[in-house]
Amino acid sequence: MKLIVGLGNPGIEYQFTPHNFGFLAIDRIADECGVEVKNRHCRALTARAVIGEQPVVLAKPETFMNLSGMSVAELLGKYEVSPETDLIVIYDELDLPMGTMRIRQRGSSAGHNGMKSIIGALGTQEFLRIRLGIAPETRILKPFRKAQLKVVDEVLDLASEAVKVILKDGPAAAMNRFNRKSDPEDSSPVG
Repeated sequence: MKLIVGLGNPGIEYQFTPHNFGFLAIDRIADECGVEVKNRHCRALTARAVIGEQPVVLAKPETFMNLSGMSVAELLGKYEVSPETDLIVIYDELDLPMGTMRIRQRGSSAGHNGMKSIIGALGTQEFLRIRLGIAPETRILKPFRKAQLKVVDEVLDLASEAVKVILKDGPAAAMNRFNRKSDPEDSSPVG
């Protein structure tokens, strides 16, 4: 069992904001799996799915961003999985340009309050994360602008594909494939 958690804030007012990129990614993955993220437990909305041949739990904590760790710790305990091998967290990243994505196997919170909460609750930085760039967006709690929606859609597709590669071929293969620098000749987002 793998636990795939997207970070965001509950509530319609936050639904399509940069800070909810993680929630949007979970919704995209769920759509592709033909499931709805609507079961409530462990302070999260969840859904079970199978990606490739791997059973997964998709989760969107309902604790608000700054308390995400409470929900993630409860989910890990409920499903008896290890953060080091079974957890993937997807979230927005101000240090990356809009349209980019980076996969990391460990690291600090880099000032992201949701990640700070998870690291604090789990007592480890050793878990996989998919960071979705939102810079230079400074209005993280305001809806994406119409001009950004095509790029947002492409990044959500990339995140979904990255999860599939991680589950099938492992984190190293996913990092090799998606953690490339953008080619200046290519205006499309690159992972």
